[in-house]
Amino acid sequence: MRRHRFPIGLSVRLKDRANISPRAAETYRITAKLPLRDDSPQYRMRNDELGQERVSNEDNLEPIERGLTPNN
Repeated sequence: MRRHRFPIGLSVRLKDRANISPRAAETYRITAKLPLRDDSPQYRMRNDELGQERVSNEDNLEPIERGLTPNN
């Protein structure tokens, strides 16, 4: 079973933006760790500037804050 690698508060970018509106936010802040789905960690994220929230699996996220190492 996989574990969540990214901490709450980390800023992330979606790797795959296919089927997402061009007006959708590019960067999000992780607000919660969600249960695994198909053995993949899930996260709730928010872009405060646009007020958008999204859920994504870990494989589709990349950290964008420099100096932070993904871990618990």
